[in-house]
Amino acid sequence: MSLDAARAQPRPPRPTAHEARQRLEHARGTRLVQLRALAATGQTVDDHLMSAQREAIERVLKEIDEAFARIEDGTYGICRGCAKPVPAERLEILPYTSHCVGCLRRPA
Repeated sequence: MSLDAARAQPRPPRPTAHEARQRLEHARGTRLVQLRALAATGQTVDDHLMSAQREAIERVLKEIDEAFARIEDGTYGICRGCAKPVPAERLEILPYTSHCVGCLRRPA
């Protein structure tokens, strides 16, 4: 498929608030299972890899909570960097994202 043909394909519709909540609940559930699995390994808190994994999962859980708040205040799916809509494809993959790819690539 050529690039022009790919661009001509209809974009998926933006998720409804209900669909976004479902995706976020799934993402939250997955991360909570991961946290329980880490806790079940019996590793000590001093294990740096385990600690880094736990921190990364907890960071995503915070992002998920923030995405739920954006649904409530009507800003879900709007990039915090440029205020343009985040593409539906990106929201499907990362339902808790708060930025479009372009804004993530910009230096801080």
